[in-house]
Amino acid sequence: MNTMKNRVQLIGHVGNDPEVKTFEGGKVANLNIATNDSYTNKKGEKVEQTEWHRIVAWGPTAEIIEKLVNKGKEIAIEGKLSTRSYDDKEGNKRYITEVIVSDIMLIGK
Repeated sequence: MNTMKNRVQLIGHVGNDPEVKTFEGGKVANLNIATNDSYTNKKGEKVEQTEWHRIVAWGPTAEIIEKLVNKGKEIAIEGKLSTRSYDDKEGNKRYITEVIVSDIMLIGK
C-alpha cells in the first residue's frame, strides 16, 4: 500500500509553453495543464468544468518536456502533490500546490 500514498495521475492539455531552467544539478521544467470534466446540472444542462494544475519536472523528465512538449500538447503525467509557501510583496503568506512529475507520456500528435 505504500506505493499508493500521495500519487497523482492526470491527462490534460498543456496551457503554456514549458518554462525550462538549467541549474548545476540539471534542469527543471514548469508548466500548467488543463483537465476537463463535465456533468449535468439540475436543469438537465451539460456543464463543462476545467481545472488547471501546476506541473514541475526535474532532470531527464524536464529535458524530455523541453524537447517534445509545447502549448496545446496532450500529455499524461504521474507524480506526487507538493505544497510550498512564500510571502508575497505585502507580507501575506501564499501557498502553491504542484504536481512533481515522476513519469510522463506524450499522447497527442
